Amino acid sequence: MEHGIKSISSTISAFYLNNLKGIKFISGFVPSLARASRLRKESEKNGLHIPPFLIASISSKCNLHCIGCYARADGMCTEGGRNDEMTAGEWKKIFTEADEIGVSFILLAGGEPLIRKDVMNTAAEFKHIAFPVFTNGTLIDDEYIEFFDKNRNMIPVISMEGDSAQTDIRRGAGVAESIAKTMAELKKRGILFAVSVTVTSENLCNAVTEEYLNELREKGCGVVFYVEYVPAEKGTERLVLSHKDTEWLNNETQRLKKIKKDMTILCFPGDEEYMEGCLAAGRGFFHIAPDGSAEPCPFSPFSVHNMKSCSIKEVLESRFFSNVRDISRNEKVHNGGCTLFNHENDVRKSIEN
Repeated sequence: MEHGIKSISSTISAFYLNNLKGIKFISGFVPSLARASRLRKESEKNGLHIPPFLIASISSKCNLHCIGCYARADGMCTEGGRNDEMTAGEWKKIFTEADEIGVSFILLAGGEPLIRKDVMNTAAEFKHIAFPVFTNGTLIDDEYIEFFDKNRNMIPVISMEGDSAQTDIRRGAGVAESIAKTMAELKKRGILFAVSVTVTSENLCNAVTEEYLNELREKGCGVVFYVEYVPAEKGTERLVLSHKDTEWLNNETQRLKKIKKDMTILCFPGDEEYMEGCLAAGRGFFHIAPDGSAEPCPFSPFSVHNMKSCSIKEVLESRFFSNVRDISRNEKVHNGGCTLFNHENDVRKSIEN
């Protein structure tokens, strides 16, 4: 994971080489990565493993209804949102502790995270942490363009499904055109952005190609997340990658990483094969739901502790997370797909215990 962090850092540094606002950000952020790494190593010596990443779903609302959305499938995202969402002050408490213990990246998700402008403004204050913001991109207006231009530690990660037709099929008519305009404006301002592609059986051969990556790089994209589809919504099993598909995806992304030196390519959970297994439950990250529930992973939405009443350290030291890490550790062979999603019953049993 340290190697992956260095790769992301190198990509950001190269992207902002001739950008004054970007250089100012990099001059402060790169030293903060070294500081965070030292803090994590010190904790490790004292018997506590601090993950370099957190995933924070800050909103339970979304303006789109994408096919196969896991957040809607497990009830985290609802039509009118939830009335038990954490306040911006409660999120600030989490961000503060994360900064103090050496967390380098906090992925903001939802729902649609841009709906929570109060939390976005709070996150922007923490310049030692990079906040990739996983967004559908349709709410990035002129005000948000100014926000991302001013706060370079807030990195928009725009969700796409490959080409325009595939994006509109899953996300709704006109979405591809909307985000194309947004990417053009981000490029014009010299703002680093990333793209997240949910890889399914339908877009695998079109989205995971050198040609597609070249197209994204031309549009100004510097980082690409490939996320294997997890069938949280019943009836969408046809979209799941076969074992053969997963093997091809892992091999192809490794090949693309070697030739696309001007981009960072991350594959989830495929990269876990090269990191000795599942990274959930605090090994590499854990997930915080909009109501504060501390969950092993977005695809394993089970919780014993809530961040409204406990700390990150307490969650990491919990018996529940330790049990979940044992489940993934005992998975001797990584055959693709989400380990904890495939062991849902075992995770439930660990809660009972």
